[in-house]
Amino acid sequence: MFLFFPSCGKKEQQLASAVKESDSLPDMRTIGVTTLISDSGMIRYKIITAEWLIYSHRNPPFWAFEKGIYLEKFDSIFHVDASIKADTAYYYEPKKLWELRGNVHIQSQRGDKFDTQLMFWDQDKEKIYSDKFIRIEQVDKVLTGYGFESNQQMTEYQIYNNTGIFTVEDNPAPADSTQTPR
Repeated sequence: MFLFFPSCGKKEQQLASAVKESDSLPDMRTIGVTTLISDSGMIRYKIITAEWLIYSHRNPPFWAFEKGIYLEKFDSIFHVDASIKADTAYYYEPKKLWELRGNVHIQSQRGDKFDTQLMFWDQDKEKIYSDKFIRIEQVDKVLTGYGFESNQQMTEYQIYNNTGIFTVEDNPAPADSTQTPR
């Protein structure tokens, strides 16, 4: 006679360790995003990104675009006024501060092209700045430097430690008007 006694064996469960800090996870993760953003009731911006993470419980709260971002700014009749492209971007919501990192390319309203590896856009102060190498390409010249500060329209700016390539016309010097002919 065989007696069979089934028993409950203790099976070890393989579990991942619990996330202890809730602020380390995003509150929202969106992939394949194309969105329009309004300001004062008018559509002003279009954002295109592969992934948008929102961390609202972090201090400070921020949005992360770690897989790249492309942003267009519209004028009042919805023509593209300016554009920004970067490998990575962070938007610190309470400060209204954008941090753009890696292959930052900006085309201004005037058509000037700005290239750098790091740039900040402070929307409250209406200022754009960087302390890294910057290259600015205009129709008639190329400017470079280390450090940069501008209004947010990028029409008035200062470049620090700068150099440049300019076209100079070779005109003859005007006659000296202080000398009388002899």
